[in-house]
Amino acid sequence: MEAGYGLTTFSPSGKLPQLTSAMTATNEGKTSLGIKAKNGVVLCTDKKLSSKLIESADVHKLEKITPSCGFVYSGVGPDYRVLVKKARKQAQAYYLTYRGLKPIRALVQDTAAVCQEYTQSGGVRPFGVSLLVAGFDDEGPQLFQVDPSGAFFGWQASAIGKNSKNAKSFLEKRYNEDVELDDAIHTALLTMREGFEGEMNEHNIELGVIGEDRVFKVLTPAEVKDYLDESN
Repeated sequence: MEAGYGLTTFSPSGKLPQLTSAMTATNEGKTSLGIKAKNGVVLCTDKKLSSKLIESADVHKLEKITPSCGFVYSGVGPDYRVLVKKARKQAQAYYLTYRGLKPIRALVQDTAAVCQEYTQSGGVRPFGVSLLVAGFDDEGPQLFQVDPSGAFFGWQASAIGKNSKNAKSFLEKRYNEDVELDDAIHTALLTMREGFEGEMNEHNIELGVIGEDRVFKVLTPAEVKDYLDESN
């Protein structure tokens, strides 16, 4: 095998070519963002469909992992479903052992470990997705980002996907640590409008929130429409 083409062979510049390709897939995905408020976390994502013939109600980018934790992604959808399935299995195994919900950081660490494992194992490739993880546990509201390499970081607010640079720049100007959850939802929608192609509506925007009740829920299209009307 020629140098530079193996899954775990570093290039002369110190990079793994497969990871570079995975990050490219992530950066070409639809924009997703998350904002941590004083009393919760909001996730927002662009879920515009490639054809108007697709039933939008069957497309889900936001997924509940445990009652108090949810994921959203940018990148390759089928890869995301694999990570969601693995995270749910890990959370269930924890519950069966300890009879409690898995702490958010522990869930993120285990998901990141799966991503890292796929960068160095034979017969597989890195996942072409980045994740934003929102949760609420005894440590309060939390927001994490997990990249294909297995790196993960805690964030006050972050964005992933095609328009992530502009979204992060907008968030840096608008973010306030004292923001309440309701205001964070409006900030998320305003941020999503930056660079959004076409008109935002309840069918091409998906919102997920978790508050002090520690229950992650995906808002219905009617609820999303109400927030969009308020933020106009």
